[in-house]
Amino acid sequence: MKKAFSLLLLLYLLFTFSFVFISKSSSDELTDITKQIDDLNNALNQSVKATQPLESQLNAMRTQIKQIKDRIGTIEQDIQIKKKNIDDGYKNLAKQQAILDITIREYYIKSYYNSPILIFLSSSSASDITQLLAYHRATTNRDKAIIMNIALLVGDLENRKKTLENEEVRLTTAKAGLDEQSAKLDKIVSGAKDYQSKISGQIAQLSAKQQDLISRRLGSLNIPRSAGTSTRGCSDDRPIDPGFSPRIAFFTYGAPHRNGLNQYGAKGRADAGQGAERILQEYYPSLSLKKDYDQNAQVNVDGFGPFSIENYTKHIFEVPESWPMETLKAQAVAARTYALNSMQRNGHICTTEACQVFHGEEKGGRWNEAVTATAGWVLMDGGNPGFTQYASTHGGYILNLGKFDGDGGNPTNFSELNDRAYDKASPWFYCDWGARSQYSNTAWLKPSEVADMVNVILLARTDSSTKDHLYQTDKPHPYGGDVWNEDKVKSELRSKNITPFNNISNISVSADFGTGKTSSISLSGDGGTQSFSGSEFKDWFNLRAPANLQIVGPLYNVERN
Repeated sequence: MKKAFSLLLLLYLLFTFSFVFISKSSSDELTDITKQIDDLNNALNQSVKATQPLESQLNAMRTQIKQIKDRIGTIEQDIQIKKKNIDDGYKNLAKQQAILDITIREYYIKSYYNSPILIFLSSSSASDITQLLAYHRATTNRDKAIIMNIALLVGDLENRKKTLENEEVRLTTAKAGLDEQSAKLDKIVSGAKDYQSKISGQIAQLSAKQQDLISRRLGSLNIPRSAGTSTRGCSDDRPIDPGFSPRIAFFTYGAPHRNGLNQYGAKGRADAGQGAERILQEYYPSLSLKKDYDQNAQVNVDGFGPFSIENYTKHIFEVPESWPMETLKAQAVAARTYALNSMQRNGHICTTEACQVFHGEEKGGRWNEAVTATAGWVLMDGGNPGFTQYASTHGGYILNLGKFDGDGGNPTNFSELNDRAYDKASPWFYCDWGARSQYSNTAWLKPSEVADMVNVILLARTDSSTKDHLYQTDKPHPYGGDVWNEDKVKSELRSKNITPFNNISNISVSADFGTGKTSSISLSGDGGTQSFSGSEFKDWFNLRAPANLQIVGPLYNVERN
C-alpha cells in the first residue's frame, strides 16, 4: 500500500507541476495575442480611413499577423500536450479506481472492527489496547491519505479540464479574430492593388491615336541620329533669358534610341585609351568579332545599286573624320555589320539616318584608313552578322544593356552623371528639346504652364473619358474634337472635388542611376504636392506641351531659373 500511495502522490505532483507551468505560459501568450489583435484592428481601421494605404505599413502588418499565427501554432501544440497529459491522468485514475474502492471498503470495515470499544473489550491488557489503538490510527490515517489524494487528483484533473476548455475557447476566439483581421488586411491590400491597377490603367495609358500623335511630334523635331550631321537638334537654354521668371525646363539625356554603339561615347572611350575591339565589346557584348568575313559580299544600296561591302563602307558619313582612329575603326565595324544584317533582313539598305548615312562619294582620308584597317571585321550573332544599332548620343547609358556608359561604377546623382559619362562632350548629351519664338527660341515654361501639366494628369486619372480633350492648347484638336484649355481643366477638377494647381513652386526628380531612367517626379504648388512616375509625366507632357516642346528620352531632369 505504501508503494501504491507513493506512486499516486508522485503522479499527482507531476501532473500539477506540468499543468501549472504550461497553463501560465499559454494564458500569458493568449492575453498578449488578444491585445495585438486589437492593436491590429485599430491599425487596420486607420489604414482603411487613409486615402491611399501605405504598402510598407500593410507589409509590416502582414508580417505581424504571420508572427502571431506562428505563436498560436505553438500554443496549440502546448494545448495538445496538456490534453494528452489529462487523458493519461484519467487513464491512470481508472487504474486507481480499484485501489480507491478497496481502500474505502477497508476503511469502513476497519472503522467498525477497530472501534475503541471493541478494541477495549477484546484486549487482555492495557499494553495490547495501546498497540491496537496506535495501529488503528496509523492504518486509518494511511487510508484517509490515499482516499484524499485520489479525490484531490480527480478534482485537479476536472479543474484542469475545465481550464483547458476555457483556454481552447479563448484560442478559438483569438483565431477567429485573427482570421477576421487577415481578411480585412487582404481586402485592403487587394483594394490597394486594384486601386493602383485601376490608376495605372488610367494614367499614361494613352489611346493609340495619342501615342501616334506623340510619335509624330517627336519626329517633327528632326532628332539627330548621327554624330556627323549638321542638324541643330536640342540646345542648352540655361544661359538664355526668355523674358519671364521664374522659369522651368525639362532637360533630356541623350538621343534617340540609345542602343548599341554610342558614337560620342566611343570617342570618349578612345580618348580614355580604349582600343576599337574593347569599345565594340562594351557596346555589343553578346556578339563575337570575326576578322575574315568575305570582303566581296554585296550590298544593294537604294538609288545606287550594288556595292561590295568594303567599298560600301567607305561611303558612310556617320562620324567626323577628325575623331580618334580607334573610334573610326569601331564605327567602321559597326557600319559594315549593320549593312550586312540589313541585307539579310530586307535585301537592301537605305541611305539616310533611318539606316545609316551613305553618300555617293567616298568619305576618304582617315575614315578610309579605318575601313582598310578593319577590312573583313564583322560582328557575328552565331553564324550571321549581328544587328548593330548605334546612335550619336546615349546620355550616359546603354539602355538595351541597362548599364552606365562611363568610367567607374554607377553615378549616384545627376552631377556625377554629367562628370563621368563617356559621351558628356556631345551637344545632345543634356539639353531641352523644342523652342518658342516668343520666348527667345527657348523651351522655358512658366510655372502656370507646368501647373497645367499636373492638372491634366490629375483629370485623366480621375476620369479617363476626358483624355481626348487634353491636347496642346496652342493648336487645333488633331482629330477634330474639342481641346480643353487651362481654365476648363481646372473647372473640371473642381467639379470632382479636386483642388487644381495654379502655379508650381518646387519640382524634384528621382532617377534610377543604375539603368538610366527617370523613376518619379514630384511637383509642389498651391494645389499641394503630387507625384508621378517618370514615364507618366513624360507622356502627358509630350501630349500637352505647347509648340514643339518635348521630353525625348527615358532619362530627364528639371532646370529652374
